[in-house]
Amino acid sequence: MLTLALIQEGAATGGQNPLGTFIMIGGIIALFYFLMIRPQNKARKTLEEKLSKLKSGDEVILTSGLYATVERVVDGLLYLKLGNTVVKARRNAVAALATEYDDPAPKNQSLNPPPKNPSIIS
Repeated sequence: MLTLALIQEGAATGGQNPLGTFIMIGGIIALFYFLMIRPQNKARKTLEEKLSKLKSGDEVILTSGLYATVERVVDGLLYLKLGNTVVKARRNAVAALATEYDDPAPKNQSLNPPPKNPSIIS
């Protein structure tokens, strides 16, 4: 009976192969690389490529959500036209080109405010 207890105790503590653990950890690292790191690096490279090709007249979306038009590009700085105002910004303030996204609101939509007391139809 004592030998059976010792055999079970030995099997519970030292029965695992450390190679299997290393393979499992390597698999998790590979999964993280292919599902998270690689796509993020790819997107970053394409955005940097687009930002390097910015020229006067391009419409951009800033990280703050504002739409602006590039007036001129000087070194790493952009001079952006926001309405009648020209502002200076760094290239990394641009989140995307405005041509990549469709405008969700129709151009001819009236901007009338909603009624103050809307009737609820049930």
